[in-house]
Parts: sequence; C-alpha cells; structure tokens
Amino acid sequence: AVYMCEVEKHHPQLFQNRDNESFSRLEDPLPAALGVTYELCSGIVDKPDLSLEEIACEEVLEECGYDVAVTDLRKITSYRSGVGVTGSSQTLFYAEVTDQMRTGEGGGQAEEGELIEVVEIPLEDSMKFAYNETLQKTMGVIFSFTWFQDNIAPKLPKK
Repeated sequence: AVYMCEVEKHHPQLFQNRDNESFSRLEDPLPAALGVTYELCSGIVDKPDLSLEEIACEEVLEECGYDVAVTDLRKITSYRSGVGVTGSSQTLFYAEVTDQMRTGEGGGQAEEGELIEVVEIPLEDSMKFAYNETLQKTMGVIFSFTWFQDNIAPKLPKK
C-alpha cells in the first residue's frame, strides 16, 4: 500500500482510469525501497489458546530473534488503529532484551511473506528518527518512542 501511494504520487496519470483492463504497466518502476516501512514487532491474534502476552513473545522470537518470557513483558496500553479502514485493536507491550536472550536472527517467516530486518536505533537518535518524515513509519513507532522517552529514558544511568 505504501509503495502504491508513492506510485500514485509520482505517476498520477496511471490512476486516472482505475479500470483493471486499462491499468497500464509502469515503464520506469520506482525503487522497491519506497514501499519499505519501519514498524514495531507485531502479529495477528489468531491463536485462541494463547494469551496476548504469549503471542507477543512468539512474535518477538520469530521477528526479532529474542526469547522473551511472558513475565518480562510490560503492558503499556491498548488502542485502535486503522480506524477508517479496519478499526483493529492493538496492544502495546514493552520488554527489555539483552544479547544473552538472542537465540536467532529473527526476520519473520518467508513462507508468510515476511521480509523483516531488525533495526536498532541508538537512544540519542530515537526522537530524531521518530519525527524524520523521510523515513516511512507507523504511528505506533512514534508513540512507542515517545512513551519510552517519558517513562524509561529518565531512569537510565547517565553516561
């Protein structure tokens, strides 16, 4: 969806007649990187036998490569996203991870169409990253960075 918004922005003529039969092929495609977004680790709640916390731990392992225990999670809040389209409910958790908790590379599951790169943002750059409009990201990223700055960063030892 993000990529297609960029295509429409750069080539609006392609979208003037949205009829599938006349939708023309893009002769000079835009770089695929224009469709890449920064997102929080997340997953679909589709396992009724597991709690939200257990699903969150599975997703952290699958997508980021860290083995986090349910007891290491801290629930931040639940909120609605995509209110104009899906109205989905999301629950945001916080967990601290260490190198000792790393059991794999993460990256998601290719068979599910996931292509995930784990990105670490230095604390001192986090708010610049959050508000940098040239980096495509979800509102959840901005919210989580702001929450961290308000609730965790002030308690960290000063360098």
